[in-house]
Amino acid sequence: MTETVLAAVRTAPATTELREFARPRIDTESALLRIEVAGICGTDVKLYKNPPTNRATRGPVIMGHENVGVIAEAGEKFKRRHGLREGDRVFVEHYVACFSCAWCRIGEYRHCEATDWRTNDDARRFGYTSADNPGTLWGGFSKYMFLPWNAVLHKIPDSITAEEAGLVMPLSNGIEWALLTAGVGYNDTVLIQGPGQQGLAQLVAAKQAGAAQIIVSGTTRDRARFELAKELGADEVVDVLTEDPREKVMDLTGGRGVDYVLDCTSRAGTAPVLLGVDVLKRREGTLLIQGELAAFPDFPVKLITEKAITIKSARGHSFNACELAVAQLASHRYPLEKLATHRYGIDQVDHAIRVLAGETDEDAIHVSMMPELVGRPGGRVR
Repeated sequence: MTETVLAAVRTAPATTELREFARPRIDTESALLRIEVAGICGTDVKLYKNPPTNRATRGPVIMGHENVGVIAEAGEKFKRRHGLREGDRVFVEHYVACFSCAWCRIGEYRHCEATDWRTNDDARRFGYTSADNPGTLWGGFSKYMFLPWNAVLHKIPDSITAEEAGLVMPLSNGIEWALLTAGVGYNDTVLIQGPGQQGLAQLVAAKQAGAAQIIVSGTTRDRARFELAKELGADEVVDVLTEDPREKVMDLTGGRGVDYVLDCTSRAGTAPVLLGVDVLKRREGTLLIQGELAAFPDFPVKLITEKAITIKSARGHSFNACELAVAQLASHRYPLEKLATHRYGIDQVDHAIRVLAGETDEDAIHVSMMPELVGRPGGRVR
């Protein structure tokens, strides 16, 4: 194994440099992961342009928090703790929690203060933590990644390729948000707003749970995504630019409205939430939101109260959701590999993020960074 590791480092807003780092020394309670795939998502787009500035995330940051790879080196205690050995392929959650606080003790380590960079200046989270911290390699846009004792790992069966395993995080989010948080189930009607990787993941989750009618909305530029949505099980699609979305949804549901609205839009403002409130059924519908609008002028509290709407937020994923995502991928029941539309080498991270951000002519759903492609052209694969 080489003594240095090549990584793509965010050194300033929207700026990446390739750097060589010394390979971290692995003790009995840590490990080194050889990265095969690091997925890129909308959070990467946001944090690439506007990096956090607290102490934990300040300085050079190796981004990449959707990471799959092979255990290259591991200490004995690490292997016993995780039930792993060198050569095993794993998906790594981005949370690095304390596993002793009240949240961790009930299994909700995603809420642990030790991994929340927004409130804790010394937080640890893969893809967010500065390379100036011990361990150095805290992100997946690298050939290797450091794993401390408290990394959360999921073993990947041989029936799933590395690139397919790179879909575990968006799929786990879809399962967490649509099923475990919102509560979509058998015979429900659902409107999913936005046919990106998270929206399509929630579509699969809702379909698997037995939803009777799934409607997916988007814009004219989502034509190819609409086709994939139908292939994954959507009953109807709605182009909000060429159709009246309220009229179309109410017509499709016989004037009843939907049981659930899952908002998976990005940078769409308040319109999706207002539409969701409008098309939910007469009483006790559920609206799931994941936006981070700083303000919402004229929020329709009166209508929400009158319709007894429950609003829930989409935040992260649980261990169970990740395990269910792995099982879903292993079943090959749905052509989920079609979500992975683009792949790039470690030397193309800046371009890859811009592709997902929509700054190029390419229309990407899920982008895979694969270190083995360094020096080779990247782009669309499906």
